[in-house]
Amino acid sequence: MALIENETGAQRTLGYVLDVAQGDGRARCFLDVTEAHANRHGVLHGGIAVMILDNAMGATGSLTVDDTGRAPFLTISMATNFVGPAHVGQRITATGRVTGGGRSLLFIEARLEADDGALIATATGVFKRVPRDRMEQGGDA
Repeated sequence: MALIENETGAQRTLGYVLDVAQGDGRARCFLDVTEAHANRHGVLHGGIAVMILDNAMGATGSLTVDDTGRAPFLTISMATNFVGPAHVGQRITATGRVTGGGRSLLFIEARLEADDGALIATATGVFKRVPRDRMEQGGDA
């Protein structure tokens, strides 16, 4: 299993991990929910849920062009539907799936589920591949 851990400031701060090596073209982003991730109601903060979904979808897009899951894709738009809560002590996992697109734009969906199989949220998004020459120049896409 190839895991991407502690690669970004957000990963180091929140503790989520990307799994990009299941061989099915779907990245998984997981997080062990702690008090640090909870909102005032004691459940997973919605913004963190969105970030986990976004990372799973972006890495899924990356897997279409890079087996390491590290080719950059930018989120163009994203819609999220919250279905149920995630509680402190649970592991949550977002799994992305490409649903369409072409050379530069991909349509991707994801499901966020708790370790007991409960559905937490779903999302759909449009993601844009960052051209290689833009990355080599260090410019914004």
